[in-house]
Amino acid sequence: MTLFLATLLNGLSLAALYFIVASGFTLIFGLMRIVNLAHGALYLLGGYVGFEVQRATGNWYAAVVAGFAVVAIVGVVLQLGLFRYMEGQDLQQTLVSLGLSIMAADLMLWAWGGDTYQIDVPDYLFAAFPIGLPGLPMYPTMRLVTIVVAVAVGFALWLFLTRTRLGMIIRAGVDDRDMVQASGINVHAVFAATFAIGAGLAGLAGVIGGSVLSIAPGEDLRFLLISLIVVIVGGMGSVAGSALGALLIGLAEQFGLAYTPTYGVVYTFLILVAVLALRPQGLLGRA
Repeated sequence: MTLFLATLLNGLSLAALYFIVASGFTLIFGLMRIVNLAHGALYLLGGYVGFEVQRATGNWYAAVVAGFAVVAIVGVVLQLGLFRYMEGQDLQQTLVSLGLSIMAADLMLWAWGGDTYQIDVPDYLFAAFPIGLPGLPMYPTMRLVTIVVAVAVGFALWLFLTRTRLGMIIRAGVDDRDMVQASGINVHAVFAATFAIGAGLAGLAGVIGGSVLSIAPGEDLRFLLISLIVVIVGGMGSVAGSALGALLIGLAEQFGLAYTPTYGVVYTFLILVAVLALRPQGLLGRA
């Protein structure tokens, strides 16, 4: 029972981190239809920025804000400087973003080396939190905070996309760009703001991931692959679908590693294959 409960909570916290990363990818790839394969590099950049800010200031919250803000600014530059000129050209977007990802990975390797870093968190987040479960009375507070942050991000995105004027403009601009432009709305500015939010969420996830786990070269490819799988399983452009996909992948990964370590990673791809075979548009995607 102790192993089961610990694995369940680990799976939920890992799914929460996957969702924060994939929610940004959902905005950029699933909603805006921009193939940004540099999303994993944005995650890693956010982690490194958060590490440097926390080391310089000793303030973890400043690191969280800096990770989100710096990567959001990078996202605006990418959207206005590159992707706006390649709208609807999936192959060009794929090749350019892949090249950017490789270049960014090499630059970060040059700047921070091949070492593994972990972002220090406040003592009260580093300590264990009493949860009172049988066989598992305590659990790391930072992992519980990750779950809370993921829930808050998901709720905020749902409100933003369905209850705000900007969110409705974004969805309308994706479906009928010409009509939105004819209404006098600057679609490029709207898309730049959306790209900034998506990139910023990757940076935020980088800081949280660097606090809960670690940051090191290679994490960019891992989280890019996870983001792709989560969006495909959940459904393109669906925040709720990304949450469901992240939950399935996170739990499958942790339970697989706990009970069948040799084949732990296989379950992730079994879920992906099953969804593609039975429901290609994703579990909550539109047909």
